[in-house]
Amino acid sequence: MGVYDDGDEPDPRFTLANERTFLAWVRTTLAMLAGAVALHSLEFPTTDWLRSTLVVGLALFGGLMSALAFWRWARIERAMRHREPLPHFGLGLVVTVVLVAISVLLAVALVA
Repeated sequence: MGVYDDGDEPDPRFTLANERTFLAWVRTTLAMLAGAVALHSLEFPTTDWLRSTLVVGLALFGGLMSALAFWRWARIERAMRHREPLPHFGLGLVVTVVLVAISVLLAVALVA
């Protein structure tokens, strides 16, 4: 994605802040992948289908979130370079809904 060749150069502070935000999303993705590995390694929950669902769900969502974070970074960088309004923050809602669903599955596993 050649966002740096498009539009006018914004204030470097804004570009660097956008990059830091992208890296924060990548950190969150790594935490999800580590959680998936931990659940798999510790064989928790003991119910195989539930553990598999959680591990695969966390791993796939981690990869998807990483790609969406990059897409969001590029959209914001492009908007800043064209002096347009920043795009809406839809990724936060997606992450919240998925993490609530995973939390519910973990709670069910702890009770069972």
